[in-house]
Amino acid sequence: MKPRSVAAAVAVILLGGLTLLNASWLAPKPREHLRILAHRGVHQTFSAEGLSQDTCTATRIKPPTNPYLENTVPSMAASFAAGASVVELDIHPTTDGEFAVFHDWTLECRTNGQGVTRDQTMSALKTLDVGYGYTADQGRSHPFRGKGVGLMPTLDEVFQAFPGRQFLINIKSNDPTEADRLIAYLRAHGRPTDQRLWIWADGRSGDRVLALAPRAILMSKTRAKACAARYLAVGWSGYIPHACRRNFILMPLNLRRAYWGWPNRLIARADAAGSGVMIVGPVGKGRPAGLTEARQLDAVPAGFSGVVVTDEIETLGPAGRARWPTD
Repeated sequence: MKPRSVAAAVAVILLGGLTLLNASWLAPKPREHLRILAHRGVHQTFSAEGLSQDTCTATRIKPPTNPYLENTVPSMAASFAAGASVVELDIHPTTDGEFAVFHDWTLECRTNGQGVTRDQTMSALKTLDVGYGYTADQGRSHPFRGKGVGLMPTLDEVFQAFPGRQFLINIKSNDPTEADRLIAYLRAHGRPTDQRLWIWADGRSGDRVLALAPRAILMSKTRAKACAARYLAVGWSGYIPHACRRNFILMPLNLRRAYWGWPNRLIARADAAGSGVMIVGPVGKGRPAGLTEARQLDAVPAGFSGVVVTDEIETLGPAGRARWPTD
């Protein structure tokens, strides 16, 4: 046999072996139900095109189709009612020992206040109108002005409003002392810091979270990229890299077939490693973090038991419940 033929035969055998090793049908059917994570909850949507870290998204909203403002208790209630299993929220420590649930680093974009959010007392933040700055027509009208006074909650007020519900807490700072304050705050209020605690935090604050609460689920952009790169490189062997453990394997919807063992074999491997699989929006410039259209759920198999992220829970939630009923 010619060397070229031998090489071709070896390649075919290796490819066949890898295919069998990662065949989804060889894994057990997942036992859990699909979970939907509402990024920003029910909120005022906006174009993601050309966004930068300093873009004021409140001034570029689309014409409102709902009465809710992100990071407020009414928004979270609407999210869970629509079918969310998890709601993402943002936090900032305050000067009087609280944690304010609010997205922006500064107050000027959304509210009638001024200054850095974390430089305020919670009592002062409670007086602000969190709907003050929203406009869909370049400032000619402000449909939520006057309707958001007092709606900025504390983190514990959120927990009290939704006992037993799951949240993804987004730490906005790279300051490791913020992790110290958060974990101490959670423990002082009797909140779990084990695997029931989901946190999004990068850099030093994320490292500190794991040092203080090693069983917590920690996600970040850095960890997500490292996990994806390493799993795509070695996942064919069945190994889950360390960067993916105590974490979610974040998978862009349009790249799902590139992940070894998709779907059932991948889910089984992640479960065995104390991890999970989370589907996020398709990669591409100007695209939102999560799914936004019900038709995108066609790409999610019936047996999928991971997490799907959406930026429009009012659309994806009912569609998800129709396709994956829990009763």
